[in-house]
Amino acid sequence: MSTHVSPPATPLPCIGPYALPNRAILAPMAGVTDRPFRQLCRELGAGLVVSEMVTADTRLWHTRKSRQRLDHTGEPGPRAVQIAGGDPDMLAEAARLNVVQGAEIIDINMGCPAKKVCNKAAGSALLRDERLVAAILEAVVAAVDVPVTLKIRTGWCSESRNGIRVAQLAEAAGIQALAVHGRTREQRYQGNAEYDTIAAIKQAVSLPIFANGDIDSAEKAARILDYTKADAVMVGRGAQGNPWLFREIEHHLRTGDTLASPTPTEIAAVMHRHLDALHAFYGEHMGVRIARKHVGWYLATRPQAAALRARFNVLEQPSAQHRFVDELAHDAPTLASNGSNAA
Repeated sequence: MSTHVSPPATPLPCIGPYALPNRAILAPMAGVTDRPFRQLCRELGAGLVVSEMVTADTRLWHTRKSRQRLDHTGEPGPRAVQIAGGDPDMLAEAARLNVVQGAEIIDINMGCPAKKVCNKAAGSALLRDERLVAAILEAVVAAVDVPVTLKIRTGWCSESRNGIRVAQLAEAAGIQALAVHGRTREQRYQGNAEYDTIAAIKQAVSLPIFANGDIDSAEKAARILDYTKADAVMVGRGAQGNPWLFREIEHHLRTGDTLASPTPTEIAAVMHRHLDALHAFYGEHMGVRIARKHVGWYLATRPQAAALRARFNVLEQPSAQHRFVDELAHDAPTLASNGSNAA
């Protein structure tokens, strides 16, 4: 029996000249949406993927972390790069340089709630200063000849939900699409996302609106699109350890049916591909370590998840990580043994 809720009968969204193939977008997440994960999500149905946040301070681009975040080698277009900062001129220059390096969409971060970002008057902290918001949007749009998009929260706090006003500033400045996370900065990731503000923003502007927050199933994606009349959903934490969510959303929105869950064999194959990509991108030493958090997300819903993570986290070689995945696929009874005692 189908539980399908039909999304608005509107054309698929466009960002400038780029028509998206579906309504499921991977949200930019620092420390998560690196090139290996972006490519995996795209292969599994994401209609658009957005890079990790890159600082607008180009003086910091020489660091290993920034160089890796700026690396889009081999990625299909449109390549969307998110920049973060609080100075209009600096953000404009960062946008220009990213376009030179191959960015085809520039996304501005006004949604990150992290203290280290907000303390620098960037991310969601910008929502407290609408004049600065307008100056940043106008400077970045004027600086590049590619589409510029924006990601925001509903406001700084419950007494300051100014998402509608910021959306109107974005439209006036020439922003091409707007992603809205249904929480204030004050909420961080606590409580439940609300979608009334997203629905109101959709009514207030003619921009493509991407609804973000707590989207963890195809059925929920359909309900949120129906409720908010948004043009697409942007999936963040729901995709961690579950990159198949994109194809499930696309299939459900297109057919009304629920796609079968991936088989253990397919899960193992995807995890192997993900490990190979991490080891190749970061090098074996760093790749093995960065793989630990990604595999931890894959394991999160399994019985004995903590013991399995502890077992995986002491593995030091790519080959050992691959063997673990093979054992996992076959539900080896010894896999989690002594895991709770692992350092």
